[in-house]
Formats: sequence, C-alpha cells, structure tokens
Amino acid sequence: MQTPRRIRSFVLRAGRTTPAQERALGELWPIYGIDTGEATLDLAAVFGRIAPRCVEIGFGAGEVIGSLAENNPHIDYLGIEVHRAGVGRLLLRAEHSRLKNLKLICQDAVEVLRDRIADQSLDEVLVFFPDPWHKKRHHKRRLIEPEFVSLVAAKLRVGGLLRLATDWQAYAEQMLAVCNGDPALRSLSGDLSYVARPEFRPATRFERRGARLGHGVWDLAYSRGEEAAANPVDDELDGQRGKDDAG
Repeated sequence: MQTPRRIRSFVLRAGRTTPAQERALGELWPIYGIDTGEATLDLAAVFGRIAPRCVEIGFGAGEVIGSLAENNPHIDYLGIEVHRAGVGRLLLRAEHSRLKNLKLICQDAVEVLRDRIADQSLDEVLVFFPDPWHKKRHHKRRLIEPEFVSLVAAKLRVGGLLRLATDWQAYAEQMLAVCNGDPALRSLSGDLSYVARPEFRPATRFERRGARLGHGVWDLAYSRGEEAAANPVDDELDGQRGKDDAG
C-alpha cells in the first residue's frame, strides 16, 4: 500500500538570489554546509568538538542564529532552511564573522530531524515565526502540530529547551495547545502560557513587519523532562546569555 504523501509546511518558490549570495552558495557551502542525505549525523565530528548544540528551524535571513553564533562561540549552532536566498545571506555573514561554530542544512526540517539527528542529542531547538498559513484551508500546512512537536521533544536531551515565537495570535494559541499537550514537555511559564521575549533574540524582518502591521508577538518556551531546572547545561545556555524566560 502506498504511503500517503506528507503535507509540507513550506512551498519552494523561485526566489531571487543576489550575485553575492550565489557566490556564497558556491564557495562557502563546502565550509559551512551539510549536504542532503539520510545518514544520522555525528555532530561531534561535524563540529570537531563536544559542546552544547542548538538548532534553529527555518532561520529565514539568519538574523537570530547568526547573532547567537557570533556571541556564543562555546555553543554549536545548526541552521535548517529550505530557501536558498536566506542560506546564501547567512553564509555571507558566517564568512564575514569567521564563524567556526555554525553549520547549515538546506533541506526539509522534518526530514532532517527524523532521519539525521539522533535522539536526545540537542540542547536547544528554536522555531521563530514559522509561516502561520493563516487561511483556514491552509492550517494543515502549519509546522507546529503534535507529530512535529513530539519529534522535536525526542531529539532534545532531558532538560533541553524548545523555544517558539509567532506574531499571529491564532497560531500562538495553537502552539500553546500543542506544546502543553505533549507529555514530554514542561512549560517554562508559571501558568502554562507565554513567556517574556528572550533578550538574546534580535528582531527579525518578519517581526519588524508584523510590528508595522500592528501585530503582537507571542513567545513560548518548554523544557524536556522534569530534571530541567537542575541541569547545568541549561545554566550555560541561559545564564551566560543573561535571559529570564519567565519574565
């Protein structure tokens, strides 16, 4: 019996890449890129060390992960994005900043998590401003749904963090319901609601556009398992960045 085709949360469009981005994709990909594949990644070998590991899914133009990699050289960052223009832009930033703690994958994030990331191997996963697919007939395309959140939770070590943000209130409510409903996740909010905007997150172009349109922004944060509060790696990821998720 044929397996039903999975509905993707993105649509690849023929977006314009600049000459500089095309150069980056050609010349810098061998340095920062991880080619498409199915084999499980040995992240210690990929980065050449053992360090805290953070993944950003759908990094767009790379404002967040680029800033994080520049300011936290002790943490390894893996960015996943399907749109070549954004990948090219982040490659240029990596070259300019001479980053050694950043790697990129241009592939469907669901496939990467499912096939290439070992369980309990990540310290943090970021999903900021995924496409809200605001029309009701497109809600089935939204990334944040129970199966995906369960997959993310499986890749987090005990005490690892999942952070999300959206400027679409209806999607924020869906995120809240889905994440609160996952038995592996514990909200970092005292009332199972939203958290304060983390200081480390720079305003992305999507966030700035939403602000111009009068949209609010809703942040969510979760840890995997009950041991999170006493885990020393959380202190390294959070304390050294001076964040207070709960506000």
